[in-house]
Amino acid sequence: MKAEKRAKKPKGGDKIKKRFVDDSLVDEPKIRMKRRKFQPDRNLETKTLLKFAHAKTSDEIKKSQPSAMKKNAGDEEEAEDKPLLQPPEVESKKLEKYSRGEGVRVRSYKSKTFKRRIANKEKKIQFSTEEAARNEILMTETSGFLESEGYEETSKIRQKQIIKAVDVTSATKHFELNLEFGPYRIDYTRNGRHLLLGGRQGHVAAFDWVSKKLMCEINVMEDVLDLKWLHTENMFATAQKEWVFIYDNEGTEIHCVKQMHKILRLEYLPYHFLLASASETGHLNWLDVSVGKTIAGFQTRMGRLTHMAQNNYNGTIALGHPTGVVTLWSPMVKEPLAKMLCQKTAIMSMATDPAGKYIASCGMDRNINIWDIRAMKPMQSYRVTGVPTSLSISQRGCLAAGNGDIVQLYKDCITVPADGPYMTFKCKQWTVRQVQFCPYEDVLGIGAERGFSSILVPGSGEPNFDSYEHNPFRTKAQRKEAEVKALLEKVPAELITLDPLAITEVDIPSLHDKLEAQKKLLYMRPPKIDFNPRRKNKKGGGIQAAKTRQILREEAKKDFIKLIKKNKPDMLVPVGGNKVQQHAEPPSVLDRFKAKPKKKNQIAI
Repeated sequence: MKAEKRAKKPKGGDKIKKRFVDDSLVDEPKIRMKRRKFQPDRNLETKTLLKFAHAKTSDEIKKSQPSAMKKNAGDEEEAEDKPLLQPPEVESKKLEKYSRGEGVRVRSYKSKTFKRRIANKEKKIQFSTEEAARNEILMTETSGFLESEGYEETSKIRQKQIIKAVDVTSATKHFELNLEFGPYRIDYTRNGRHLLLGGRQGHVAAFDWVSKKLMCEINVMEDVLDLKWLHTENMFATAQKEWVFIYDNEGTEIHCVKQMHKILRLEYLPYHFLLASASETGHLNWLDVSVGKTIAGFQTRMGRLTHMAQNNYNGTIALGHPTGVVTLWSPMVKEPLAKMLCQKTAIMSMATDPAGKYIASCGMDRNINIWDIRAMKPMQSYRVTGVPTSLSISQRGCLAAGNGDIVQLYKDCITVPADGPYMTFKCKQWTVRQVQFCPYEDVLGIGAERGFSSILVPGSGEPNFDSYEHNPFRTKAQRKEAEVKALLEKVPAELITLDPLAITEVDIPSLHDKLEAQKKLLYMRPPKIDFNPRRKNKKGGGIQAAKTRQILREEAKKDFIKLIKKNKPDMLVPVGGNKVQQHAEPPSVLDRFKAKPKKKNQIAI
């Protein structure tokens, strides 16, 4: 009897299994409510995100439908062709945002194979553009903003008022550190999680500024002029009085790079694993951190290099000079790739935006000029009250300028002229030395004479981050995996150019280049032959060696003449029909003394 009762009472797990197998077996309202959570709402745009997970096949729908609902065979075939859940239409503005430009004209190609390949490629590009615009729904976070009531200006709103209005987590991001070994240089990691401080008097500290967990704190007992994080938060480099030193996250010295002598500024290229340095003697060096070798190093011949920034778009290094010129450098070229006269006076500070499209510079004339690096043309110009000693551009286009003990911030001032400052902040730690925006946070870090300040700037950081690229919440295992992938996908230093897409083009030598190369053969001398006899002590060997040497020289000369004769027919260019003429020589005054070609007598039959 007990066994029969147990068999009659179904368990909860059996009910749940039946519920997922057959939609009609739903007994309790609690289970129905839970099941509704898994059903996508058809009134929302997000219904396409779950269409592949919950949609049934067409055969299952046919079996579940009654026979009265079915129509003729033609309608069934049309229903099979139509998808069950069609994706919603994408707005034209979003498509323009993710567009990759105009497509290639397929009709301009004659070959059917190329037409088919290009058509398939264009379909893939269009599909990726639509998916990128459609998946923008997943970006649930929105950027912050600061609004004033009535006629009140946002520049007059203080940090105390902002802290009272935000939540507790955001309020903890505002803090100040009173330190005695300044002035201080600062640097954030690429994911915006860790902070590095370096005082001029030797104080170096690294910590997680979100959780306020200290990683290391040391005193190197000599001047620290600049410092940078490397590919992970486990290593950082400092430019000290004589050389560049590399430390780990516990403050242990790992390397001393003596090839970099008396360095003033450092920049790290994460995709190339290159540490770039600028010295007070005008030298520019690139060190490959993954291998430990110097890739390139040469003299710029432009004086003391005190201002340096990197372009994240193409990996070039921008240098500011006392003449007001900004130069772009690559490790493969000993001359600057481009020169821009950004200021009329000496450059005092400069910065590039994270996208690598624009560069901001300020000179002694108190003018902040913003230039488009790609088009090499000016965009905006602003006049400030003092000479900014440091500039920084955020991910959302917010510009910060540190002048004395005051920091002024301008929002959306790159492409559109700004009427006035968005926010102002007076630093309590005396003179401002460096300002830098924290990635993926509405935070601005300020390194000053007597410490460090972290202030809130609503709307400055990017709210949505790519976890495969920069993940602030990654674990130790994820960090190790990302480091290995970055080493495997390392970009060679040879690809650092102004146009990073030039590698996708086909390098076809023109006809003029071919002709010039063939012309050079006419002016080449035959190669020299160095002949050393085997036996030098033999009597009469000198005469025989001279004869052998003469024979070898004559053979080399004959081979060279054959090579010239072989390439000489290619020097003839067809001109007008099948006639072939040699390259025309420049006219001369003595051409009238040349013998004219005789005309052949034509005999009429």
